[in-house]
Amino acid sequence: MKIFLDTANLAEIKETASLGLLDGVTTNPSLVAREKKPFKELLLEICAIVNGPVSAEVVSLDLEGMLKEARKLHKLNPNIVCKIPMTGDGLKAVKILEQEGARCNVTLVFSPLQALLAARVGASFVSPFIGRLDDIGQRGMELIEQLMLIWENYNFETEIIVASVRNPIHVVEAAMTGAHIVTVPFKVLEQFTKHPLTDLGIERFAADWKKAGIEFNL
Repeated sequence: MKIFLDTANLAEIKETASLGLLDGVTTNPSLVAREKKPFKELLLEICAIVNGPVSAEVVSLDLEGMLKEARKLHKLNPNIVCKIPMTGDGLKAVKILEQEGARCNVTLVFSPLQALLAARVGASFVSPFIGRLDDIGQRGMELIEQLMLIWENYNFETEIIVASVRNPIHVVEAAMTGAHIVTVPFKVLEQFTKHPLTDLGIERFAADWKKAGIEFNL
C-alpha cells in the first residue's frame, strides 16, 4: 500500500520524504489556504520534493472552468494530478482530461456508485472519504471494503486513495482490505512509529546499559 501525505505544508512534506515513506501528496483548497503562499509557487515547491503524484484541486464547478484550471495545473509539472469533484460536470471533465493525458483524482466520493462512475470514465485515482462517513454515523471503512470487491470483479485500473483518514486504525484497516493508497495527515503519520511498549523498552535498555557501565567501543 502506497502512503501519500495529505498536506500542503512544505516542512511536513520534507520530513516525510526524509523518512523514505513519501509516495505522493494530496492537497485541497483548505490545506493550500493555510500555507498563505501563491498557489503556483507552492505547487512547484511541493513537486520539487515529491517523486510521485501531487494532487491539486480545481475550484471551478462548471465544466469549462474545471477544464481550464485543470489544463493549467497539468502544464505546471508532469507529477501534478488534477483533483476534480464528484459531480456530473466533474465526470465529463475527467473523461476529457484523461483522454488528453492529464491524470485525474476524483474527490469527495462517499458511495460505491460514485466511485464506480469515476472508474468508468477513466479516472487515474478516486478518493473515498472515510472519516467524514464515520462523522455522520456510518462505518467509512465499509465503503473501502465494497470498492475493493467491485475492483476485483472488474479489474479497474483506477487506484483507490483512502482519504479523510483520522487515525492509525484507519490505515491498518485500509491495508487489510488491500487498498492501493492511503493519504494521511502528518499528525497521523507521526503516530505510526509510536507504541508505549517501544518507549518502555528503549528506557529499560538504556538504564541497563548505563547501570552496567559499558562503553560503546567497537
